[in-house]
Amino acid sequence: MGHSFEGILPEHEAFIAKQPVFFVATAPLSPKGHVNVSPKGYDSFRIFSPTHVGYLDLTGSGSETSAHVLENGRITFMFMAIDGPPQIIRLYGTAHPLTPSHPEWQALLPAFPSYPGIRQIIMATIHKVTTTCGYGVPFLSFQKDRDTLERWAQAKGPEGISQYQHTKNQRSLDGLPTGVGENYP
Repeated sequence: MGHSFEGILPEHEAFIAKQPVFFVATAPLSPKGHVNVSPKGYDSFRIFSPTHVGYLDLTGSGSETSAHVLENGRITFMFMAIDGPPQIIRLYGTAHPLTPSHPEWQALLPAFPSYPGIRQIIMATIHKVTTTCGYGVPFLSFQKDRDTLERWAQAKGPEGISQYQHTKNQRSLDGLPTGVGENYP
């Protein structure tokens, strides 16, 4: 049976820190809109307090999360045990994207590793944490992070990334604005 909490407990934080992958879920308000679930890797998730988290968003093929949280703020993060005792933790909250022009950018960016192709930081205020068993999740083995995204971003360079964001990341699948498109580091 699952349990609910108002914030992230130390044992939740320890579990989250061990997971090499997490999932981000968002949705537009339109019932005809596309629900988005994105797997995230690298060392990109940070817990700033029991109710405040953020992750480093790297340039990719779409920017659904940004569009959805700009429209309605809703976000869910999911972490699951890939080895050891089974467990799933979900963080429910409201989020907003921070771009390099945001006043908090310079203060928050050092909390994350430096990766090529940084697009934004998605910050979230968590209002509910749930834990469930995860009995149905298979054992998996983590070998290493893929370096494909890093190599792709390095090959494009800052100007190429900026151009890519202008042509590929301006709108969601449903045509919502993403707020992406500034010149990023």
